[in-house]
Amino acid sequence: MSRKASLPTLGRLNAKVIQARMAAVVGAVLLSLVAIAFTRSGELAQHLFFRLDHAHPGLALILTPCVFAGVAFATRRWFPVARGSGIPQVMAAVEKPDEKGYGPLISLRTAAAKYVGTIAMLLVGGSVGREGPTVQISAAIVAAIHRLFKVPITNGVIIAGGAAGIAAAFNTPLAGVAFAIEELAAAFEQRVAVFVMAAVMISGLVSLGLDGDYIYFGMVTQSLPLRAMLLVAPLAGVLGGLVGGIFARALVSLAWSRHPAVVTLRAHPILLAFGCGMVVALVGVLSKGTSWGTGYETTRMLLSGDTASLTFGPFKFAATLATAISGAPGGIFAPSLSVGAGLGQLIAQMFPRDAAGAIVLLGMIGYFAGVVRAPLTAVIIMTEMTAARSMILPLFATALLADWVSAAICPQKLYHALSRQF
Repeated sequence: MSRKASLPTLGRLNAKVIQARMAAVVGAVLLSLVAIAFTRSGELAQHLFFRLDHAHPGLALILTPCVFAGVAFATRRWFPVARGSGIPQVMAAVEKPDEKGYGPLISLRTAAAKYVGTIAMLLVGGSVGREGPTVQISAAIVAAIHRLFKVPITNGVIIAGGAAGIAAAFNTPLAGVAFAIEELAAAFEQRVAVFVMAAVMISGLVSLGLDGDYIYFGMVTQSLPLRAMLLVAPLAGVLGGLVGGIFARALVSLAWSRHPAVVTLRAHPILLAFGCGMVVALVGVLSKGTSWGTGYETTRMLLSGDTASLTFGPFKFAATLATAISGAPGGIFAPSLSVGAGLGQLIAQMFPRDAAGAIVLLGMIGYFAGVVRAPLTAVIIMTEMTAARSMILPLFATALLADWVSAAICPQKLYHALSRQF
Protein backbone atom coordinates (compact mmCIF):
# COMPACT_ATOMS: atom_id res chain seq x y z
CA MET A 1 0.00 0.00 0.00
CA SER A 2 2.73 2.44 0.89
CA ARG A 3 4.41 1.93 -2.49
CA LYS A 4 1.13 2.45 -4.35
CA ALA A 5 0.30 5.47 -2.24
CA SER A 6 3.65 7.00 -2.97
CA LEU A 7 3.23 6.85 -6.76
CA PRO A 8 0.70 9.73 -7.02
CA THR A 9 2.86 11.79 -4.66
CA LEU A 10 5.92 11.12 -6.79
CA GLY A 11 3.93 12.08 -9.88
CA ARG A 12 2.89 15.37 -8.31
CA LEU A 13 6.50 16.10 -7.34
CA ASN A 14 7.70 15.38 -10.87
CA ALA A 15 4.98 17.63 -12.29
CA LYS A 16 6.05 20.46 -9.99
CA VAL A 17 9.68 20.03 -11.00
CA ILE A 18 8.74 20.09 -14.70
CA GLN A 19 6.60 23.18 -14.17
CA ALA A 20 9.43 24.96 -12.35
CA ARG A 21 11.95 24.14 -15.08
CA MET A 22 9.57 25.19 -17.82
CA ALA A 23 8.94 28.49 -16.04
CA ALA A 24 12.69 29.07 -15.74
CA VAL A 25 13.34 28.34 -19.43
CA VAL A 26 10.40 30.35 -20.75
CA GLY A 27 11.22 33.27 -18.44
CA ALA A 28 14.89 33.33 -19.48
CA VAL A 29 14.03 33.22 -23.20
CA LEU A 30 11.38 35.92 -22.91
CA LEU A 31 13.51 38.30 -20.84
CA SER A 32 16.33 37.96 -23.36
CA LEU A 33 13.98 38.89 -26.21
CA VAL A 34 12.70 41.90 -24.27
CA ALA A 35 16.28 42.95 -23.39
CA ILE A 36 17.24 42.87 -27.08
CA ALA A 37 14.14 44.89 -28.01
CA PHE A 38 14.94 47.35 -25.19
CA THR A 39 18.50 47.77 -26.47
CA ARG A 40 17.38 48.42 -30.05
CA SER A 41 14.63 50.80 -28.93
CA GLY A 42 17.14 52.74 -26.83
CA GLU A 43 19.60 53.00 -29.71
CA LEU A 44 16.84 54.21 -32.02
CA ALA A 45 15.71 56.78 -29.45
CA GLN A 46 19.25 58.14 -29.13
CA HIS A 47 19.72 58.39 -32.89
CA LEU A 48 16.39 60.20 -33.28
CA PHE A 49 17.42 62.72 -30.65
CA PHE A 50 20.85 63.25 -32.22
CA ARG A 51 19.17 63.98 -35.57
CA LEU A 52 16.70 66.35 -33.93
CA ASP A 53 19.43 68.16 -32.04
CA HIS A 54 21.49 68.50 -35.21
CA ALA A 55 18.53 69.85 -37.20
CA HIS A 56 17.30 72.21 -34.46
CA PRO A 57 20.18 73.33 -32.20
CA GLY A 58 18.95 74.77 -28.94
CA LEU A 59 15.59 73.00 -29.01
CA ALA A 60 16.82 70.74 -26.19
CA LEU A 61 16.86 73.75 -23.85
CA ILE A 62 13.06 73.66 -23.99
CA LEU A 63 12.32 70.02 -24.79
CA THR A 64 14.63 68.24 -22.35
CA PRO A 65 13.57 69.95 -19.07
CA CYS A 66 9.88 69.72 -20.01
CA VAL A 67 10.08 65.98 -20.76
CA PHE A 68 12.18 65.39 -17.61
CA ALA A 69 9.44 67.06 -15.56
CA GLY A 70 6.67 65.21 -17.40
CA VAL A 71 8.29 61.79 -16.99
CA ALA A 72 9.04 62.48 -13.31
CA PHE A 73 5.43 63.55 -12.73
CA ALA A 74 3.96 60.49 -14.48
CA THR A 75 6.34 58.16 -12.67
CA ARG A 76 5.63 59.55 -9.21
CA ARG A 77 1.90 59.84 -9.85
CA TRP A 78 1.19 56.41 -11.33
CA PHE A 79 4.36 54.27 -11.17
CA PRO A 80 6.33 55.37 -8.07
CA VAL A 81 8.49 52.24 -7.85
CA ALA A 82 9.58 52.60 -11.49
CA ARG A 83 11.78 55.62 -10.74
CA GLY A 84 15.55 55.50 -10.85
CA SER A 85 17.77 52.55 -11.70
CA GLY A 86 15.71 49.44 -10.99
CA ILE A 87 18.44 47.52 -9.17
CA PRO A 88 17.43 48.86 -5.71
CA GLN A 89 13.86 47.75 -6.39
CA VAL A 90 14.97 44.19 -7.11
CA MET A 91 17.06 44.18 -3.93
CA ALA A 92 14.03 45.37 -1.98
CA ALA A 93 11.86 42.65 -3.54
CA VAL A 94 14.35 40.03 -2.36
CA GLU A 95 14.21 41.47 1.16
CA LYS A 96 10.38 41.58 1.35
CA PRO A 97 9.13 37.97 1.60
CA ASP A 98 5.52 39.10 2.14
CA GLU A 99 5.45 40.74 -1.30
CA LYS A 100 7.82 38.40 -3.13
CA GLY A 101 6.86 38.50 -6.78
CA TYR A 102 3.38 39.86 -6.08
CA GLY A 103 3.90 43.49 -5.11
CA PRO A 104 4.49 46.46 -7.42
CA LEU A 105 8.29 46.35 -7.20
CA ILE A 106 8.59 43.74 -9.94
CA SER A 107 5.14 43.79 -11.53
CA LEU A 108 4.65 43.83 -15.29
CA ARG A 109 2.92 47.21 -14.95
CA THR A 110 6.02 48.65 -13.32
CA ALA A 111 8.25 46.96 -15.90
CA ALA A 112 6.27 48.53 -18.77
CA ALA A 113 6.54 51.96 -17.14
CA LYS A 114 10.28 51.45 -16.69
CA TYR A 115 10.70 50.52 -20.34
CA VAL A 116 8.71 53.49 -21.67
CA GLY A 117 10.17 55.97 -19.16
CA THR A 118 13.77 55.05 -19.96
CA ILE A 119 13.15 55.32 -23.71
CA ALA A 120 11.50 58.71 -23.17
CA MET A 121 14.58 59.92 -21.30
CA LEU A 122 16.86 58.79 -24.12
CA LEU A 123 14.59 60.55 -26.62
CA VAL A 124 15.51 63.89 -25.05
CA GLY A 125 19.20 63.25 -24.38
CA GLY A 126 18.99 62.02 -20.79
CA SER A 127 22.25 60.50 -19.55
CA VAL A 128 20.74 57.14 -18.66
CA GLY A 129 21.60 53.51 -19.24
CA ARG A 130 19.36 50.53 -19.97
CA GLU A 131 21.17 48.04 -17.75
CA GLY A 132 19.63 48.85 -14.35
CA PRO A 133 16.12 49.06 -15.84
CA THR A 134 16.75 45.74 -17.62
CA VAL A 135 17.41 44.12 -14.23
CA GLN A 136 14.01 45.23 -12.89
CA ILE A 137 12.19 44.42 -16.13
CA SER A 138 13.80 40.96 -16.30
CA ALA A 139 12.93 40.17 -12.68
CA ALA A 140 9.33 41.22 -13.39
CA ILE A 141 9.13 38.98 -16.47
CA VAL A 142 10.53 35.95 -14.65
CA ALA A 143 8.16 36.51 -11.72
CA ALA A 144 5.17 36.83 -14.09
CA ILE A 145 6.05 33.60 -15.89
CA HIS A 146 6.34 31.77 -12.58
CA ARG A 147 2.91 33.08 -11.58
CA LEU A 148 1.55 31.89 -14.94
CA PHE A 149 2.98 28.41 -14.35
CA LYS A 150 1.81 28.50 -10.71
CA VAL A 151 5.36 28.04 -9.44
CA PRO A 152 6.35 29.66 -6.10
CA ILE A 153 8.40 32.83 -6.50
CA THR A 154 11.45 32.52 -4.27
CA ASN A 155 14.46 34.75 -3.72
CA GLY A 156 16.31 32.62 -6.25
CA VAL A 157 13.73 33.35 -8.93
CA ILE A 158 14.05 37.12 -8.45
CA ILE A 159 17.84 37.05 -8.22
CA ALA A 160 18.13 34.86 -11.31
CA GLY A 161 15.87 37.17 -13.29
CA GLY A 162 17.91 40.24 -12.36
CA ALA A 163 21.23 38.53 -13.06
CA ALA A 164 20.04 37.30 -16.44
CA GLY A 165 19.00 40.87 -17.21
CA ILE A 166 22.57 42.12 -16.68
CA ALA A 167 23.91 39.29 -18.83
CA ALA A 168 21.46 40.02 -21.64
CA ALA A 169 21.98 43.79 -21.53
CA PHE A 170 25.77 43.67 -21.83
CA ASN A 171 26.23 40.20 -23.40
CA THR A 172 28.33 39.37 -20.33
CA PRO A 173 27.15 36.07 -18.77
CA LEU A 174 29.91 35.82 -16.16
CA ALA A 175 29.21 39.37 -15.02
CA GLY A 176 25.57 38.42 -14.52
CA VAL A 177 26.55 35.63 -12.14
CA ALA A 178 29.06 37.85 -10.33
CA PHE A 179 26.49 40.64 -9.97
CA ALA A 180 24.01 38.22 -8.43
CA ILE A 181 26.60 37.08 -5.89
CA GLU A 182 27.97 40.50 -5.06
CA GLU A 183 24.92 42.76 -5.19
CA LEU A 184 21.54 41.05 -5.43
CA ALA A 185 21.98 38.12 -3.03
CA ALA A 186 22.79 38.65 0.62
CA ALA A 187 23.04 34.88 1.11
CA PHE A 188 23.98 32.98 -2.03
CA GLU A 189 22.92 29.38 -1.56
CA GLN A 190 23.84 26.55 -3.89
CA ARG A 191 20.30 26.15 -5.25
CA VAL A 192 20.18 29.86 -6.06
CA ALA A 193 23.56 29.59 -7.78
CA VAL A 194 22.34 26.82 -10.07
CA PHE A 195 19.18 28.75 -10.89
CA VAL A 196 21.15 31.92 -11.66
CA MET A 197 23.61 30.14 -13.92
CA ALA A 198 20.81 28.35 -15.79
CA ALA A 199 18.88 31.59 -16.38
CA VAL A 200 22.02 33.44 -17.47
CA MET A 201 23.04 30.62 -19.83
CA ILE A 202 19.62 30.44 -21.51
CA SER A 203 19.28 34.22 -21.92
CA GLY A 204 22.87 34.33 -23.24
CA LEU A 205 22.16 31.64 -25.82
CA VAL A 206 19.08 33.52 -27.06
CA SER A 207 21.05 36.77 -27.28
CA LEU A 208 23.89 34.96 -29.06
CA GLY A 209 21.50 33.45 -31.58
CA LEU A 210 19.79 36.76 -32.39
CA ASP A 211 22.61 39.32 -32.08
CA GLY A 212 25.68 37.17 -32.69
CA ASP A 213 28.84 36.84 -30.62
CA TYR A 214 29.72 40.49 -30.14
CA ILE A 215 31.97 42.30 -27.64
CA TYR A 216 30.12 45.27 -26.19
CA PHE A 217 32.90 47.86 -26.56
CA GLY A 218 34.96 45.95 -29.11
CA MET A 219 38.21 44.15 -28.42
CA VAL A 220 40.84 46.21 -26.57
CA THR A 221 44.26 44.88 -27.54
CA GLN A 222 46.38 47.57 -25.90
CA SER A 223 48.22 46.83 -22.68
CA LEU A 224 50.63 48.56 -20.33
CA PRO A 225 54.19 47.67 -19.33
CA LEU A 226 54.76 46.81 -15.68
CA ARG A 227 56.25 50.25 -14.92
CA ALA A 228 53.14 52.01 -16.21
CA MET A 229 50.80 49.55 -14.48
CA LEU A 230 52.40 50.28 -11.10
CA LEU A 231 51.80 54.00 -11.63
CA VAL A 232 48.49 54.15 -13.49
CA ALA A 233 46.49 51.52 -11.57
CA PRO A 234 46.85 53.20 -8.13
CA LEU A 235 46.16 56.62 -9.64
CA ALA A 236 43.06 55.39 -11.48
CA GLY A 237 41.90 53.57 -8.33
CA VAL A 238 42.25 56.62 -6.09
CA LEU A 239 40.74 59.12 -8.54
CA GLY A 240 37.99 56.73 -9.65
CA GLY A 241 37.09 55.92 -6.05
CA LEU A 242 37.14 59.60 -5.12
CA VAL A 243 34.91 60.82 -7.96
CA GLY A 244 32.71 57.71 -7.90
CA GLY A 245 32.30 58.05 -4.14
CA ILE A 246 31.23 61.68 -4.55
CA PHE A 247 28.61 60.62 -7.11
CA ALA A 248 27.27 57.88 -4.82
CA ARG A 249 27.33 60.18 -1.77
CA ALA A 250 25.28 62.78 -3.68
CA LEU A 251 22.55 60.27 -4.57
CA VAL A 252 22.44 58.75 -1.08
CA SER A 253 22.33 62.19 0.54
CA LEU A 254 19.48 63.30 -1.68
CA ALA A 255 17.54 60.18 -0.70
CA TRP A 256 18.16 60.29 3.06
CA SER A 257 19.65 63.60 4.21
CA ARG A 258 17.61 65.68 6.65
CA HIS A 259 19.37 68.92 5.73
CA PRO A 260 16.68 71.61 5.20
CA ALA A 261 17.82 72.34 1.64
CA VAL A 262 17.68 68.65 0.68
CA VAL A 263 14.30 68.22 2.36
CA THR A 264 13.00 71.18 0.34
CA LEU A 265 14.27 69.62 -2.90
CA ARG A 266 12.56 66.32 -2.09
CA ALA A 267 9.33 68.18 -1.37
CA HIS A 268 9.23 69.57 -4.94
CA PRO A 269 10.15 66.58 -7.16
CA ILE A 270 8.67 67.95 -10.39
CA LEU A 271 10.50 71.27 -10.12
CA LEU A 272 13.64 69.32 -9.25
CA ALA A 273 13.23 67.17 -12.37
CA PHE A 274 12.69 70.29 -14.51
CA GLY A 275 15.86 71.86 -13.09
CA CYS A 276 17.81 68.66 -13.67
CA GLY A 277 16.56 68.56 -17.26
CA MET A 278 17.74 72.13 -17.75
CA VAL A 279 21.19 71.20 -16.43
CA VAL A 280 21.35 68.22 -18.81
CA ALA A 281 20.30 70.45 -21.72
CA LEU A 282 22.85 73.17 -20.92
CA VAL A 283 25.63 70.62 -20.49
CA GLY A 284 24.62 68.98 -23.77
CA VAL A 285 24.84 72.27 -25.62
CA LEU A 286 28.18 73.21 -24.00
CA SER A 287 29.66 69.76 -24.72
CA LYS A 288 28.46 69.93 -28.34
CA GLY A 289 26.37 66.82 -27.82
CA THR A 290 28.95 64.48 -26.31
CA SER A 291 27.12 64.30 -22.97
CA TRP A 292 23.80 63.17 -24.48
CA GLY A 293 22.57 59.61 -23.97
CA THR A 294 24.69 56.70 -22.83
CA GLY A 295 27.99 58.00 -24.24
CA TYR A 296 28.66 54.64 -25.87
CA GLU A 297 30.16 55.93 -29.12
CA THR A 298 32.64 58.28 -27.44
CA THR A 299 33.63 55.62 -24.92
CA ARG A 300 34.29 53.05 -27.63
CA MET A 301 36.37 55.62 -29.52
CA LEU A 302 38.50 56.38 -26.45
CA LEU A 303 39.07 52.67 -25.80
CA SER A 304 40.40 52.27 -29.33
CA GLY A 305 43.08 54.89 -28.62
CA ASP A 306 41.38 57.85 -30.31
CA THR A 307 40.83 61.17 -28.57
CA ALA A 308 37.85 63.28 -27.59
CA SER A 309 37.48 66.62 -25.89
CA LEU A 310 39.10 66.62 -22.45
CA THR A 311 35.87 68.06 -21.09
CA PHE A 312 33.97 64.88 -22.00
CA GLY A 313 34.42 63.27 -18.57
CA PRO A 314 33.41 66.30 -16.45
CA PHE A 315 30.45 67.12 -18.70
CA LYS A 316 29.29 63.51 -18.70
CA PHE A 317 29.58 63.40 -14.90
CA ALA A 318 27.40 66.49 -14.56
CA ALA A 319 24.79 65.19 -17.01
CA THR A 320 24.65 61.75 -15.38
CA LEU A 321 24.36 63.16 -11.86
CA ALA A 322 21.59 65.55 -12.90
CA THR A 323 19.71 62.77 -14.71
CA ALA A 324 20.01 60.40 -11.74
CA ILE A 325 18.84 63.09 -9.29
CA SER A 326 15.76 63.84 -11.43
CA GLY A 327 13.96 60.72 -10.21
CA ALA A 328 12.96 59.64 -13.70
CA PRO A 329 13.45 56.01 -14.82
CA GLY A 330 16.91 55.14 -16.08
CA GLY A 331 20.10 53.37 -15.07
CA ILE A 332 23.63 54.59 -14.36
CA PHE A 333 25.73 51.63 -15.56
CA ALA A 334 26.51 52.75 -19.11
CA PRO A 335 26.82 56.48 -18.29
CA SER A 336 29.18 55.61 -15.42
CA LEU A 337 31.42 53.69 -17.80
CA SER A 338 31.46 56.75 -20.05
CA VAL A 339 32.38 59.05 -17.17
CA GLY A 340 35.16 56.62 -16.29
CA ALA A 341 36.40 56.71 -19.88
CA GLY A 342 36.59 60.48 -19.68
CA LEU A 343 38.49 60.20 -16.41
CA GLY A 344 40.85 57.69 -18.02
CA GLN A 345 41.50 60.10 -20.88
CA LEU A 346 42.51 62.79 -18.39
CA ILE A 347 44.86 60.35 -16.63
CA ALA A 348 46.34 59.36 -20.00
CA GLN A 349 47.53 62.95 -20.48
CA MET A 350 50.05 62.30 -17.69
CA PHE A 351 51.44 59.25 -19.51
CA PRO A 352 51.78 60.32 -23.16
CA ARG A 353 54.15 57.47 -24.06
CA ASP A 354 51.83 54.68 -22.89
CA ALA A 355 48.78 53.12 -24.57
CA ALA A 356 45.90 55.55 -24.06
CA GLY A 357 43.21 52.90 -24.59
CA ALA A 358 44.55 50.75 -21.76
CA ILE A 359 44.65 53.74 -19.42
CA VAL A 360 41.08 54.64 -20.38
CA LEU A 361 40.08 51.10 -19.43
CA LEU A 362 41.57 51.55 -15.96
CA GLY A 363 39.78 54.87 -15.58
CA MET A 364 36.51 53.17 -16.47
CA ILE A 365 36.85 50.42 -13.90
CA GLY A 366 38.11 52.82 -11.24
CA TYR A 367 35.11 55.11 -11.53
CA PHE A 368 32.59 52.29 -12.04
CA ALA A 369 33.84 50.40 -8.98
CA GLY A 370 33.80 53.66 -7.04
CA VAL A 371 30.12 54.19 -7.85
CA VAL A 372 28.65 50.70 -7.44
CA ARG A 373 31.18 49.30 -4.88
CA ALA A 374 31.15 45.86 -6.54
CA PRO A 375 34.79 45.27 -7.55
CA LEU A 376 34.39 41.64 -8.65
CA THR A 377 31.48 42.52 -10.93
CA ALA A 378 33.42 45.52 -12.24
CA VAL A 379 36.45 43.41 -13.20
CA ILE A 380 34.42 40.67 -14.87
CA ILE A 381 32.12 43.05 -16.72
CA MET A 382 35.03 45.11 -18.06
CA THR A 383 36.93 42.00 -19.10
CA GLU A 384 33.91 40.57 -20.93
CA MET A 385 33.00 43.88 -22.59
CA THR A 386 36.50 44.49 -23.95
CA ALA A 387 38.19 41.04 -24.05
CA ALA A 388 41.21 42.76 -22.40
CA ARG A 389 42.44 39.67 -20.58
CA SER A 390 46.02 40.91 -20.49
CA MET A 391 44.82 43.74 -18.22
CA ILE A 392 43.21 41.50 -15.60
CA LEU A 393 45.76 42.21 -12.83
CA PRO A 394 45.73 46.02 -13.06
CA LEU A 395 41.94 45.88 -13.39
CA PHE A 396 41.69 44.01 -10.09
CA ALA A 397 44.14 46.35 -8.38
CA THR A 398 42.30 49.44 -9.60
CA ALA A 399 38.85 48.12 -8.66
CA LEU A 400 39.87 47.10 -5.14
CA LEU A 401 41.57 50.41 -4.45
CA ALA A 402 38.62 52.37 -5.86
CA ASP A 403 36.23 50.39 -3.65
CA TRP A 404 38.34 51.22 -0.58
CA VAL A 405 38.58 54.94 -1.38
CA SER A 406 34.87 55.20 -2.24
CA ALA A 407 33.92 53.50 1.05
CA ALA A 408 35.72 56.26 2.94
CA ILE A 409 33.61 58.89 1.14
CA CYS A 410 30.28 57.06 1.02
CA PRO A 411 30.23 54.26 3.63
CA GLN A 412 26.86 52.99 2.42
CA LYS A 413 26.84 51.04 -0.83
CA LEU A 414 24.77 52.98 -3.34
CA TYR A 415 22.21 50.39 -4.42
CA HIS A 416 21.76 49.04 -0.89
CA ALA A 417 21.13 52.54 0.47
CA LEU A 418 18.65 53.37 -2.29
CA SER A 419 16.83 50.03 -1.91
CA ARG A 420 15.66 51.06 1.57
CA GLN A 421 13.33 53.59 -0.08
CA PHE A 422 11.28 50.71 -1.46
